[in-house]
Amino acid sequence: MTKITFYKSGGVFYGFREQGHTGYDIAGKDILCAAISAMTMLVINAVEVSYATRVDYNIDEETTDIKVIVPSALPEYESDEKKRYAVSGLIAAYYYQLNDMLEDYYDYLEVDETDVPLDTATKL
Repeated sequence: MTKITFYKSGGVFYGFREQGHTGYDIAGKDILCAAISAMTMLVINAVEVSYATRVDYNIDEETTDIKVIVPSALPEYESDEKKRYAVSGLIAAYYYQLNDMLEDYYDYLEVDETDVPLDTATKL
């Protein structure tokens, strides 16, 4: 099962952590894993390239532990309100898309959210 925990501060999405293999199918044929990987990379690339914003991420392919933190989603790290809205909205969209997928993949996917300050999330 893949567990994805989204980080929020003051109701604003600013990152997430993914852990574990979905186990939906064997490596190379796991459509759920492929979908999650594609959406994760979409978030990272959109933030870095389209929004020209720093994104801190670590991908450990061996343990399938992925952590993505985008400080600019929060007002204390980014003064441009439009950029904050765009970045946090993209992460929120990922959260809602995964929740929609739970209907079909509840045995392979767990999605949660936690309200935690950014400095705490970076240590998790």
